[in-house]
Amino acid sequence: MTEAAPPPPPGGRRAASAQAPAAPEAALHGPQRPLSQVEFVALIAMLFSTIAFSIDAMLPALPDIAAEVSPDAINQAQLIITSFVLGIGLGTLVTGPLSDAYGRKPVILWFAGLYIFGAAMAWQAQSLEWLLAARVLQGVGAAGPRIVALAIVRDLYQGRTMARIMSFVILVFTLTPAIAPTLGAFIIWLADWRAIFVSFVLFSVIGTTWLALRQPETLPVARRRPFRSRELTQGTREVLSNRLVVLSTVAQSLCLAMLFATLSSVQQVFDVTFGRGEHFHFWFAAIALLAGSASLLNSQIVERFGMRLIVTVMLATQVVFSALVLGAFAFGLVQGETPFALYFAWTVGIFFQAGMTLGNLSALALVPMGHLAGLTASVMGAISNVASVVLAVPIGLLFDGTPVPLIAGTLVLAILALAVMGPLKRVELTG
Repeated sequence: MTEAAPPPPPGGRRAASAQAPAAPEAALHGPQRPLSQVEFVALIAMLFSTIAFSIDAMLPALPDIAAEVSPDAINQAQLIITSFVLGIGLGTLVTGPLSDAYGRKPVILWFAGLYIFGAAMAWQAQSLEWLLAARVLQGVGAAGPRIVALAIVRDLYQGRTMARIMSFVILVFTLTPAIAPTLGAFIIWLADWRAIFVSFVLFSVIGTTWLALRQPETLPVARRRPFRSRELTQGTREVLSNRLVVLSTVAQSLCLAMLFATLSSVQQVFDVTFGRGEHFHFWFAAIALLAGSASLLNSQIVERFGMRLIVTVMLATQVVFSALVLGAFAFGLVQGETPFALYFAWTVGIFFQAGMTLGNLSALALVPMGHLAGLTASVMGAISNVASVVLAVPIGLLFDGTPVPLIAGTLVLAILALAVMGPLKRVELTG
């Protein structure tokens, strides 16, 4: 990203030199030169990837975790995923407002410290309950890099241009789900499942050090909002009174629930249903790479067709495809290797849909809320993450050795999300 240099102050060079004493104070806030767009996208993608890495690297470990801390109820190992997502939802209640009050960079660094502490707790956990508590705490910490990074993007871009930048971010971010399960499997082979939490610490340290050294603060002091209950209440009321924000949040909650329900069950389906658990991480990498094309496609078409139309078409496609796949499995219409190929294609479709909907829905919600970008990201993230966990957990726990409960549950969610897009299309957009 490049920005034009600010005009010289009245009085020319002499007046400019009179402002020189302010430079040491500015230096306290880190670098002042904006990043190139390529480096900016890469940095934001890494901050976003904190969540994906913390989820996807755990997937190959679920059988080992279940055997060690939950041998009598192996389905409960899925809660390692959803408890982390619950923590994200709780963390987003405060990360946005804090970043609106104190700046983007400090809040990311504070919450990264909490994430690291949660990872250390999980590394030492001796029971499922302790491990889940640590994962919730880790999720709270991960909310900082994820939510505040979105606010940084909104500080610098808006409307369909922001959606295009987000598409590039998510395209780079797609590499994380492709690599993370294989990395997790390698760590388990090299040490054990607990060592994965050490890799989380290293990942966070690298990302936050990059941020601290290279990214200028994007929220000037003059634009900050005090972190006081009255201002927060007023701001939250304004966010929740905006019809576009509310409808986008509901739709995003349903789309996230489809994604998290699939993530919770995908390892079990590959292992128990199809007997392919040994090479699951390679299959998951293929799913992530194929689905990653969604972000590239979205970046090319979003400025032409708009966010709402793309989300609507994607959800309608998901409803039709899921209904056909559900019928094929429920009535035994497929035999041989076809069931696995069909399930694989359906899973790619779920992740592809996420790439075409989640970024667009976030961009839609932020179109009229540039003055409250951090708070809007917090409110939207908190509601959508917590609601998605509530919806996804029962679907995951219904696993019965077949993919039927998962496909049926996501079909219902897709129908509801598509219904929400109906009234949303009548909302006037300004971006």
